[in-house]
Amino acid sequence: MATKRIGTHDGKFHCDEAFACFLLKLTDRFKDATIVRTRDESILSNMDCVVDVGGVYDPKAFRFDHHQRGFFETFSEKYSIPLSSAGLVYKHFGREILAKLLPDIEDANRDILFEHLYDSFVEELDAIDNGVNAYDTDVPPKYSVHTHLSARVGSLNPAWNESNPDEEAAFHKAMSLAGNEFIECVRKTADIWLPARNIVKKGFESRASVDDSLEIVVLETACPWKAHLYALEEENAQGSQESKSIKYVLYPRKDGSWSVQAVSVTEQGFKSRKPLPSSWRGLRDEALSSVVGIPDCVFVHATGFIGVHKHYEGALTMARKALQTTE
Repeated sequence: MATKRIGTHDGKFHCDEAFACFLLKLTDRFKDATIVRTRDESILSNMDCVVDVGGVYDPKAFRFDHHQRGFFETFSEKYSIPLSSAGLVYKHFGREILAKLLPDIEDANRDILFEHLYDSFVEELDAIDNGVNAYDTDVPPKYSVHTHLSARVGSLNPAWNESNPDEEAAFHKAMSLAGNEFIECVRKTADIWLPARNIVKKGFESRASVDDSLEIVVLETACPWKAHLYALEEENAQGSQESKSIKYVLYPRKDGSWSVQAVSVTEQGFKSRKPLPSSWRGLRDEALSSVVGIPDCVFVHATGFIGVHKHYEGALTMARKALQTTE
């Protein structure tokens, strides 16, 4: 059987086609394919797959270009950023690739990872390649970032004054850089991000057993929870269940005490939806216990974004009392 060939453009390379070629070589169909870099359509027309060149998007013919007039393909209806060759290949082959990289993960979890990895890795490549600004503003940035993946891949292009550059070796180095970073992202997402999501999801779904308000979530262990909580709230708002914004998240600390953390209005912001009462803030131990009205309180931060109690039941009582205040 003849070796399959993947065509992409020659000359200066970018992160999107380098990553797209790496992804294709993770699939069964193209795992042994060679990379042919050219803009000659007579050569490209005989390729088994073409990415980022040729002016055609036709997944059935394995043509994945995004430069043609009228191209508006996105990852799904949820997204507005047009796909680059990276996003196109990921959209059509990503599930197969994740099945190979993560064979022991349940299909439902793999579907969750498929979208999350687009959000956290691929979408950035699509946006940069298509010239989409991260912010709508006419104000020039105060500084420029030169160390993102697309920039690092771009820096591997031969210098303008380099004699006899080996462009093919540079492109394959770019493929490895982008691809290996993706593999590491997949590993961390499966080993770190997904287990945290499952913990938060369990706490979110069982919140009715914690308090009738549905505004307190208890985590069985401390973990990164904010992004997952906001995502679950959004998903829940679209379903048939009653939607309530969570006010407090409780989780155990390493010393056996329990945190009562107020949920912020936005994931990156500091303003809480309902900070712990002002009369508690900045107090510790007996002084705090006296004001709260229960023993074994440890402290409440001066801003009211977090408090600590020695025991779970006490932390839950603090959260319930805080919900009832009108401060």
